[in-house]
Amino acid sequence: MAGIIKMRIAIGQLWQETNAFNPVPTTRADFEAFGVLRGQDLIDQLHDTNEPGGFIQSLRAWPDQPEIVGLVRLPAWPSGPATGQTFTWLREELLAALDKAGPLDGVLLALHGAMCAEGVPDVEGLILEAVRAKIGPIPLVATLDLHASVTPRMARNADALVIYHTAPHIDVFETGVRAAAVLKRILIDGVTPYTALVRVPVVLPAELANTQSPASVSFGLCDHLSKREKQPGILAAGLATVQPWLDIPDHGSAAVVVADRAETARSEAETLAEMLWERRNQYIPLLTPIPLAVEQAARECATGLVVIADSADATTSGSTGDSVHVLEELLKRDWPRPVLVPLVDPSLADLQPGTTWEGSLGGKRLPGKSLYGAWTVERSYQAAFTLSGHLGRNLAIDMGTGVVLRRGPVRVLTTSRPGPHFAPPFFTSAGFDPFTAAVVVAKSPCGFRAAYEGKARLILMARGPGCAPADFVTLPYANIPRPLWPWDQEFTPDLRATIHTSRSLRWSRP
Repeated sequence: MAGIIKMRIAIGQLWQETNAFNPVPTTRADFEAFGVLRGQDLIDQLHDTNEPGGFIQSLRAWPDQPEIVGLVRLPAWPSGPATGQTFTWLREELLAALDKAGPLDGVLLALHGAMCAEGVPDVEGLILEAVRAKIGPIPLVATLDLHASVTPRMARNADALVIYHTAPHIDVFETGVRAAAVLKRILIDGVTPYTALVRVPVVLPAELANTQSPASVSFGLCDHLSKREKQPGILAAGLATVQPWLDIPDHGSAAVVVADRAETARSEAETLAEMLWERRNQYIPLLTPIPLAVEQAARECATGLVVIADSADATTSGSTGDSVHVLEELLKRDWPRPVLVPLVDPSLADLQPGTTWEGSLGGKRLPGKSLYGAWTVERSYQAAFTLSGHLGRNLAIDMGTGVVLRRGPVRVLTTSRPGPHFAPPFFTSAGFDPFTAAVVVAKSPCGFRAAYEGKARLILMARGPGCAPADFVTLPYANIPRPLWPWDQEFTPDLRATIHTSRSLRWSRP
């Protein structure tokens, strides 16, 4: 009697968020530093991590467990656009992994959706198109970050797009589980998915998109998405409130619904799009000028931690991480406990503990203000830890060698590479408990709240310069479509959905 042939499902990841105004390009070395994994190593090392871990856990729970085929994992931290050579390498890596994989029944890919490269404004769209050409009509399901710019090319080439629901992004693993569940509906239940895509001509600041807080406009939208996905016939529902710092022809937000009927998908997506459009003015944040934020922190820190979010220089938003505007103000005051300030500066990695270093901080990656002075080199450390919370579940992070520079109670924590310069384990890796500090500077617009909200005495959103400001309309965009809110205030948007029908076929491998 012939043995039963298991289904073979391939999984892979290509993940990077691009900030068009960061002059530091993303290169192959950035992906390799984060950790490229191939084949079985991907499965063994990521079985409980982020979207790939969600894929694996869900696939292993199928009644007839499929064979899981690891393709390649290609992640890099948010930064400037990738070089053209880097994009070519990424595409070739993924296609070569598919060639090596052999016959497949389905593919799950973890993508970001807001990656750009030199001459390539829609990296994920081209990647999905290339994968579709390689695999033919078998089901292809992809996950996307909530801050993706979802393009028609993406929707045409994937059978389903499954988007994070939360900001801070604390559902990355669960999004992988949801995506694998959609693949199961297609492969096992025989559902033909229809994707409705509505491009919403709005670009929203990230600061108030906090789905954890009932007071936030995004809280109700996140709750609505979860409820809609529980309705019969709806496979996935998502709102991609695009990250603002893309300078691309497809810039804008999107509502995406995948359903078993075209009209269901259309109706749901158009309703979501209208909800987002009607709420656009509620996303405008009130930020505090840096001197006033530091003054307020000085008044409040005696009774607990104050977090100052330097969102314009957020490394989670692809900024350079070497702005010293907040640091300059902090140095003007006395503080009762340590003040912790992160800074990306690989040139300081070789400083020796116990010595005095005199030189300039800041303005090396993004030309701008620098601070010259003398600092005590307190210690050297490796900025390596496991991230769980915003952007990660059991995610290994290594920002390279850093040093702690001290002047009075102020500590500057340098790293060689950008990363989550807000995360408690980052500060712990340098030898500090952030929750006992007077002030922590978080290079993040919203994600840091998953770690500090409810624990900090006060959270302050500072207004300062950088690659990722909330008032992004001041940046020199050259390629965005018009009309587009908030650049254009008075226009009536076209919120009609386009429908993309599954290319997949139900089939049995002989």
